[in-house]
Amino acid sequence: MTNFMIRTSQHPMVAYKLSQLRDKNQSPKTVRELIGDLSTLLAYEATTDISLSTNDQTAQTPRGNYYPVQVKNKIGLVPVLRSGLGLIQGFLTMFPDAPVYHLGIYREKLSHQPVEYYNKLPQTPNVDLCFVLDPIVATGNTAVATVNLLKEWGLRGSQIKFVAIVASKQGIEHLQQEHPDVCIHLAAIDDTLDTHGYINPGIGDSGDRLWNTA
Repeated sequence: MTNFMIRTSQHPMVAYKLSQLRDKNQSPKTVRELIGDLSTLLAYEATTDISLSTNDQTAQTPRGNYYPVQVKNKIGLVPVLRSGLGLIQGFLTMFPDAPVYHLGIYREKLSHQPVEYYNKLPQTPNVDLCFVLDPIVATGNTAVATVNLLKEWGLRGSQIKFVAIVASKQGIEHLQQEHPDVCIHLAAIDDTLDTHGYINPGIGDSGDRLWNTA
C-alpha cells in the first residue's frame, strides 16, 4: 500500500542531478551546485499543497486589473547543521522573507545517537509551516530528534515537512514510525545501511563534501 506521507520524487531532473551528485569525484563547488539545484527542485515539489489567499483590492497589469494572490501560510526553514545549509537556497528563493531557524544536531560516531548543540528556535512558534532541511536520513535518529524538538516547541505534525535528498529504507521507516503525521519529501530511498550507519550507495558525507572537510 502506498504511504502518501512519504513522497519520493519522480521528476527526471531530480534523478539526473542525484546521479551526478553520487559521483565521488565531483568537486566541492560542483557538489554545492548540485545540492542547490536539488534544493530548488525539491522545494517546488514540497510546496504543491501550500495555501494561497486572494487580496481584496485589485492590482494592475499592463492591460488591465487582477486580484493578486499571496502565500497564506507563514513559512519557516529549519536547516540541520551543517549539511542542511546546502538545501537552504532553493527554499529562500521561493520564500525570501522566511525566518531560518538553525538547529545543530550531530550523530555520535559510536552510538549513532543524536546530540543537540545549537538551537535557534524562538521561545514560541511564530510560523504556520516549517520545512526541515537535511540532505541525508541514514539511521533516522537525527531526523526523529529534530521533529521531536519542533513538536516540543509547539508545532503539530501537519505543520512540519521533512525534506531530504537521500534516505535509507531503515531511516525513513524509523522516522515514519515515530512521526507518522509528518510529510517527507525525498529525491530517493536507498535500500542499504552499513554497520557504520552510512547509506549505500548514498551520496557520502554530505557535510564533508559540501564544505571540503573530508
